[in-house]
Amino acid sequence: MNRENNGYTIIYAAVMVIIVALGLSLTHQSLLDKQIANENIDKMQQLLRSLNITADASEAEDRYAELITNAYLITDEGDKIEGTEGTTPADPAFSTELGDPAAQGLPVYEVSIDGKNVYIIPMSGAGLWGAIWGYLAVEDDGSTIYGADFGHAGETPGLGAEIAQSAFGNQFVGKEIIKNGNFLSVAVVKPGQTDSRRDYVDGISGGTITSQGVDKMLLNSVGEYENFLMKLNRN
Repeated sequence: MNRENNGYTIIYAAVMVIIVALGLSLTHQSLLDKQIANENIDKMQQLLRSLNITADASEAEDRYAELITNAYLITDEGDKIEGTEGTTPADPAFSTELGDPAAQGLPVYEVSIDGKNVYIIPMSGAGLWGAIWGYLAVEDDGSTIYGADFGHAGETPGLGAEIAQSAFGNQFVGKEIIKNGNFLSVAVVKPGQTDSRRDYVDGISGGTITSQGVDKMLLNSVGEYENFLMKLNRN
């Protein structure tokens, strides 16, 4: 074949594209199981951080298995959905993401720690540049926050991205989301301001929109669990 004509160039380019695409596809498939395993470990680490526990990748699975005594889905009314119990990544609670339109319920994780029964619930929302999320650990009175952890997809380093730091999450410890029998959540306010109606924490200086996103996420995501939390509170 004449290497100087256009036909040769087109065929050569097409063959190279096919070879590269096949190579990338095979690489993706060969690494898929490891990628999923890493994502599961990262999620376990986030759940543990909501319990004020920092675990590296090598110990996350063991600590998770040690502390998470049960996990399941609940209805909007706050009732456990039978047949959804299980604590492994393949079980319904772990594999269900909050906000997934195909979800069959709301995930809850039960924990036994420091002689207390604690319930971890996921949160999802929007910050300035993209998705934000987190996990809130609530004591068995349905109101007192045991711990909190937050993450983000692309908030500004040094500003909104500070929600992922323990200094921000630690502010929530001991705050109450139910007052006088009413679910109120926890307010995220500008540093120096207060909220006379709700327990509150300081937002991020210079990260106003991200802080507002966390405030809305707490109100809306945790609000989806209101019936569940109120039942715990009444009991």
